[in-house]
Amino acid sequence: MNDPLKFPDFIHSQKRDPRTHARSQDMQWDFWSLSPESVHQVTILMSDRGIPASYRMMHGYGSHTFKWVNAAGEQFWVKYHFKTNQGVHNLSNELAAKLAGQDTDYLQNDLFNAIEQKDNPSWTVAVQIVPYEEGLNYKYDIFDVTKVISQKDYPLIEIGQMVLDENPTNNFEDIEELAFSPANLVPGIEASPDKLLQGRLFGYKDAERYRLGANYEQLPVNRPQVAVHNYARDGAMAQNQASGVNYEPNSSDGSTEVPTAQVHGDQLTGKTGHYAVNDDYYAAAGRLYRLLSAAEQTRLIDNIVMNLGQVTKPAIQIREVRQFYQADPEYGQRVASGLGLALEQIKI
Repeated sequence: MNDPLKFPDFIHSQKRDPRTHARSQDMQWDFWSLSPESVHQVTILMSDRGIPASYRMMHGYGSHTFKWVNAAGEQFWVKYHFKTNQGVHNLSNELAAKLAGQDTDYLQNDLFNAIEQKDNPSWTVAVQIVPYEEGLNYKYDIFDVTKVISQKDYPLIEIGQMVLDENPTNNFEDIEELAFSPANLVPGIEASPDKLLQGRLFGYKDAERYRLGANYEQLPVNRPQVAVHNYARDGAMAQNQASGVNYEPNSSDGSTEVPTAQVHGDQLTGKTGHYAVNDDYYAAAGRLYRLLSAAEQTRLIDNIVMNLGQVTKPAIQIREVRQFYQADPEYGQRVASGLGLALEQIKI
């Protein structure tokens, strides 16, 4: 999606039906079919990548465009990539169903056991760095998460490794009480004009206050390793509060100057209002389809037919297959054939 207002709606479409409490193919495909900007991600999801053989054996992507600012104040746009060092491995539907029947926590146990045995999974962290002005004038909107920046234009630059080498000691305290947020930024890394990112800067913090309480950042798993004196006091389950004044500036502890956030603003043209998008929703999905091998294409088609075939409303199927057809005619025709739809129904 590229509209922050669609974020909660997308999540709702993946939830269980309020009456039957069952997962609903109608709900999720209805949302996707009415949100054509989703077709690239749906193609990824229904491809081999949709069922990883292990959390250790899949890549990670930052999705959003962030801003980096160096010591000289120079600004760049950046995309994050996490490349698994274990190799990419995926499961067939048949094997995934078998493993789920044998161990409903298969993926969780696979990761836990690997770390426990010191077979620590790792990812090579790389970035695409785009000069400031070049990013604003790129052929695609780099602030639209439904688009990608070509690695031919801006190759990956390796910057380090991410290694998982320790398991939780208490799953509730270490995992359930975690409060990730894209608003947790360090100096030198800033947000971009990405509207979906800006929506998430607010949304995650708000959700965490409801889920964990007003002082969730004082919980051990969310507390900085280096002590922070922020003058916050009292409230539900507050911890580690100091005595003395709790305001700044003050003349008691020398805090006579209030630090200001170092955020480098952007000079952009245009007007405020409805989120303007590039309506080329289909080209990226078409390129991805044509990049797949013949066997991968067949599995993609089979996965879509199996899932979209469970939808009870033909109108939803037709809307979705029209998107596949616009991405690539062969792509759409093969899905239509698998669903028993006539070519005339999906042509625009």
